[in-house]
This record gives sequence, C-alpha cells and structure tokens, in this order.
Amino acid sequence: MLQDKSIGGRLFDAVNYTLLFILSAITILPFIHVIAGSFTTVGELARKQFVIIPTVWSLEAYKFIFSTDVIFKALSVSVGVTLFGTLFSMLLTALMAYGLSKPHLLGRSAIMFIVVFTMLFNGGLIPSFLVVKEMGLIDSYAALVVPTAINAFNLIIMRNFFQNLPDGLEESAKIDGAGYWGIFTKIVIPLSIPAVATISLFYAVTYWNTYLPAILYLDDAAKWPVQVILRQIVVLASGLAGDTSDFGNDYVAPPAQTIKMAVIVVATVPILIVYPFLQKHFAKGALIGSIKG
Repeated sequence: MLQDKSIGGRLFDAVNYTLLFILSAITILPFIHVIAGSFTTVGELARKQFVIIPTVWSLEAYKFIFSTDVIFKALSVSVGVTLFGTLFSMLLTALMAYGLSKPHLLGRSAIMFIVVFTMLFNGGLIPSFLVVKEMGLIDSYAALVVPTAINAFNLIIMRNFFQNLPDGLEESAKIDGAGYWGIFTKIVIPLSIPAVATISLFYAVTYWNTYLPAILYLDDAAKWPVQVILRQIVVLASGLAGDTSDFGNDYVAPPAQTIKMAVIVVATVPILIVYPFLQKHFAKGALIGSIKG
C-alpha cells in the first residue's frame, strides 16, 4: 500500500489545485459573462458591467439576430463550407502527407522545402486575389475552399504522424498483396484516427471562421457565410453606417452591447459543440504528430 503523502506533498497539491482553479476561472468566467450578457436586459448590463446570472432574462438580442431568414441562409452556407472544406482539405492533406512520409519519394526534400517556405513567406493579398480571379473562382464557394485547401502546418503534423507508424505493418500488407491505396485506406487511416480528428478540427475551425476570403471573393451577399452576416448585424446594432437592404425593413436595433454578446455566442457555440466528440483524440494527435521531424 502506498504511504500517505508528506506535508510538503499535500501542500504542493493544495497550491497546485488552487492555481489551476484560479486559471480555469479566469478562462471560463469571461465566456460565462458573454453568454449571460446576451440573455440579460440592457439596464442590468449597464448597472452591473459583469453579469454571471441575469436577474431578468431577455431574448431580445436573439430575436433581433434571427428576425430574418438571412441568418439561417448564412448558417447553412457556413455549415456546408465547413463540412465540404474539411473533407476536401483532409483528403488532400492526408494523401500528400502520406507520400511525403516515404523516404524513397523522389524530390521529397525539395517538396518539403517548398511547403516550409510557404509558412514563412507568401505573395500577399493582391497576388492571392489575382490568382483566385484567374482561376475563375470569384463569387463561388470554391474560392473559400480551394486557396486554403492544404495548410502547411497541418501537413507537417500529418506527415510526422505517418512517419511514426511501424513500417512492418505496410510490409506485411504488401506481402499479402495489398497496393498503396489499399494500405492507405485500410491500414494507415484507421491507425491515424487521432491525427485525422485533430487536423479535421483545425480545418473545421478555419472554415467556420471564414470572413476575409468571403469579403474579398464573394460579390453576392446571398452567398455570405454567417461570420460576415453577424458582422453586418453588429454594425447595424451599433448605429454605424451599413447596408440594411439584406436584412429587411423591420429592424429596430436593440442595444449594441447585448447584440455583440449574442453574436459571439451564435458564432462560437456551434463549433464548440464539436470539441467534446474529438477531445479524446485531440491531445494524442497533436503531440504524436509533433514529436518526429
């Protein structure tokens, strides 16, 4: 039986738990305030400044946000772009990473140099826009996916994860007559679920938060994702100049502060729902993929 901890050990645990509790509170309390503030009245928010549990619950901010079909259309656009973009990016990233994980690949070092180079230098906003324009992607959803289909950082993590897989597994499969595609789909990918889940989460967050590419490449406001629409709502609620034609003529702007908090909740909660399903894979996938270079 293990001996009881010494006084020093118990003191260390107490201090450690206290610090962790304080850090956790510092992290979560602002988010709780934002959620509570989105459900409170303006008067209470003005008086208290920091709200944890509203005295009077109000749905005015959410009624304002969801008072038009535009927000539902934007949500469907964001969900579609996120799902398709994540699948497309994961397919390309996994295929490229698997090839680059093989030491015998011709030109492997040169390709990896180009990949790493893109992490340090890029052409800039105007060249990127010109490339998208010449590809004929302006005002199409493909403009939100194709230019950022492969992220160099995610590619490197995925490649390193593949390199950590035992070589004997693939050799055994080859002896049994499996080809590269069969090895990749039936052995490599099932063993790489932690890495796949982690990288998928990275891509999903990126596509869900798409804002600047939508502003640059989508001329039709009906195609805007939810992040752009929510920004427009904040502008309208703040009393600033903005185009209200897409939101109808029935708007009576409620107080801007509650609107901002409700917008944060609407923009953040959907992607947060995904985290619990990937949490068990997240740490393992990120750490294993970053060990070996």
